Amino acid sequence: MNVLDKVLTLRPTSVVARLGVRSRLPVLNPRDLLAALEGVPVALPCLPVPVRPMLPGLLAAARGEDAVLGLMCPHPLADRGAAERFMAAVQEVGEADGHTRPLFLQAGPVRVPTAEPEALEQLQEGIFRLVDAGFSLVSLDVTRLEVDAAAEAVRQLSGPVVERELVLEVSLPAGPEGSELEGARVLLEELQRQGLSVRFLRVSAALLGEEDQDVQFLQSLVELAGQHGVGVSVGEAGRRSARVLPTYVAAGVRKVECAAPFERLALASYPEQVRASLDQKAEKAGLRAGELLGVLGAQLPALDAQESTRLEALAFTEASEVLAALGASRTGWKSMLFLAEKRGD
Repeated sequence: MNVLDKVLTLRPTSVVARLGVRSRLPVLNPRDLLAALEGVPVALPCLPVPVRPMLPGLLAAARGEDAVLGLMCPHPLADRGAAERFMAAVQEVGEADGHTRPLFLQAGPVRVPTAEPEALEQLQEGIFRLVDAGFSLVSLDVTRLEVDAAAEAVRQLSGPVVERELVLEVSLPAGPEGSELEGARVLLEELQRQGLSVRFLRVSAALLGEEDQDVQFLQSLVELAGQHGVGVSVGEAGRRSARVLPTYVAAGVRKVECAAPFERLALASYPEQVRASLDQKAEKAGLRAGELLGVLGAQLPALDAQESTRLEALAFTEASEVLAALGASRTGWKSMLFLAEKRGD
């Protein structure tokens, strides 16, 4: 068995079921990638795919940088076919381009607006579908819930993820300003008491400041989470600039979602009247226009060939910069070799 063959045996069962046994796309569990990169100053990069024409550029950047890469479907429950379309696009483009560097696929953050039983039951059904769709990481956004309600929601929603030994990410719960560390401590202790295996605790970059990052808070959060065997991830990064990304790596963050630059590129590809309409709808929905594009992208007119090619090239350039800033360059083959050796013959 060669290196790729050995690594492919580590793919989650749900991934193999979705891609098919003949697929040679190395979609892995991010838990394995973290193990392969233990001690390496890197944060796993997780990039969104607001529109499909960006996907070839993102994957090409990972190959060019020899980097591990996470691809994020930010709104997998927007409609019943969103998750499946995302997976199908990744498989089609990845296999057409012969992509052989490690990937992981994230669903969400899935917003949990309430801990009411009926709402959680509907969300649980959706999370079952995400797991079956082949995502190796599910992120739960419980920022609207107080700590106790957040812990209960995670307990009820985490079953499909934990049972299949996939990765679960949970955001910081709601609480008064200045109480974030205490809220994180209570949540982590409660989840640990319940025996729930959470791999990432997600904090929004907005909470850390803009250009002047609250590094002390971030380091304290990393230390606290580490005491519970949990890594910290930063969401919504790069809203102003990608220059802050190395700060997260230095603070010990293990995963970074860098969505804003790619949302901006995708939006700029559409005519002004489409952008104006998205701005209006986004304001009513309480979302960023880029976020709404991730929900409505399949419903918008297709970009012409010239604009699609331009967007692919811009996505390649932006992703290459982000991967380098997060220390992910030259981590792809390194991870493959580690995992192949771990797997053995």
